[in-house]
Amino acid sequence: MERTTSHEGAPVDGTSAGGPAGERTAGTRPPFDPTAFTAADEEKRRGVRRMKTIATGALLLAALVFALATWAERSGAGAWAGYVAAAAEAGMVGALADWFAVTALFKRPMGLPIPHTAIIPTKKDQLGRSLGDFVGDNFLSEEVVRRRLRSVGIGSRLGAWLARPESADRVTAELSTALRGALTVLRDGDVQAVVGEAITRRAHAREVAPGLGRMLERIVSDGGHRRVVDLVCVRAHDWLVWHSDSVMEAVAGGAPGWTPRFVDRKVGERVYKELLRFVGEMRDMPDHPAREALDRFLRDFAADLQSDDETRARVERLKSEILARDEVQDLIASAWSAVRAMVVAAAEDERSELRLRVRSSVLSLGARLSADGGLQGKVDGWIEGAAAHVVTTYRHEITSLITETIESWDAEHTSRKIEAHIGRDLQFIRINGTVVGALAGLAIHTAAQVLGG
Repeated sequence: MERTTSHEGAPVDGTSAGGPAGERTAGTRPPFDPTAFTAADEEKRRGVRRMKTIATGALLLAALVFALATWAERSGAGAWAGYVAAAAEAGMVGALADWFAVTALFKRPMGLPIPHTAIIPTKKDQLGRSLGDFVGDNFLSEEVVRRRLRSVGIGSRLGAWLARPESADRVTAELSTALRGALTVLRDGDVQAVVGEAITRRAHAREVAPGLGRMLERIVSDGGHRRVVDLVCVRAHDWLVWHSDSVMEAVAGGAPGWTPRFVDRKVGERVYKELLRFVGEMRDMPDHPAREALDRFLRDFAADLQSDDETRARVERLKSEILARDEVQDLIASAWSAVRAMVVAAAEDERSELRLRVRSSVLSLGARLSADGGLQGKVDGWIEGAAAHVVTTYRHEITSLITETIESWDAEHTSRKIEAHIGRDLQFIRINGTVVGALAGLAIHTAAQVLGG
């Protein structure tokens, strides 16, 4: 029984789209069937049936005219009857020949096993492979793709489009949406683990002492550390001024128990005054010997960081100990959360510096693409190369999609589907065959009469 569908595309032949009745559960969407008849297909099939009726009617009309003209000719109606009979006879031959040709595309005429008939049902897979090869050779070849893309001029068109403010706003908005979506999809725990592991692995893999030594050497040679020394001296002097009693008590508390108390106080005052004088001189004298000693120490330490194996090993051990601390790992992991929150907030704010800079970059890129022919050529070359790589690398996969899809279709159902789409035009061939055959028969009969006379 022929399988038909309702106007909604649901099958009405007693089975569901998913199998026998009762298999599908309520609310389950049937699988997509490219050969299923839709309401539009049913309308086309009705049009095909109407045209078949007209074409068959033309054949029957030619047969009726032939019968009447033959009878009239034998009854002595005149020479005209022979002309009409010849035209009708040739019209019948043309109609029958075209009926056979059209019918042979979709099924065996009158069910007879005539060779090279029912072409679409029997040759469906071969036609699918031929169609796939045709698409691959004529549409997915590197030369065709490159020539087509080159004629389009994507670089100049893209530049003109990006140079428009509304286009730049749209691109910025789409990039912001994509960025927010990507950051939302990512799991913080996974990213934090990856970031922490990457930072830790890179820190362990690279020795830091030589780099620190070179940096410290440049800082000392440029005098960049002097401001730090100035700050330390100022803060140390201020602290001594504010905590004089604490300093003197600390000195006195460290004296032996057998010394008199007033001696301890005198010693504490003396030590405090000397310490305050020393720090004050360091603060006020850029060329103080202690500062020079500090400079020599820093230079020597910078050299040891670069060349002394023991110093470098101690720095590496200290680095490993610092990285292993939970506080440091938590700090590394929390860096992702801070960066993520900052980027999301900037992406959501239309007036953020991030979006304004992206918009400005898009406009600048559009202006350059519009004016710079060399840049346009580069963009066109990149796009052509990418497209050519896709079609040359994945052409078989693309064409196999056509072949495998057609192979998966039911042969008879596919034949009816194709007939519904092109059958109406094919019926015009039958009508034209009737008309052209009649004209040809009339011309041949006329020529025979003239030559015979």
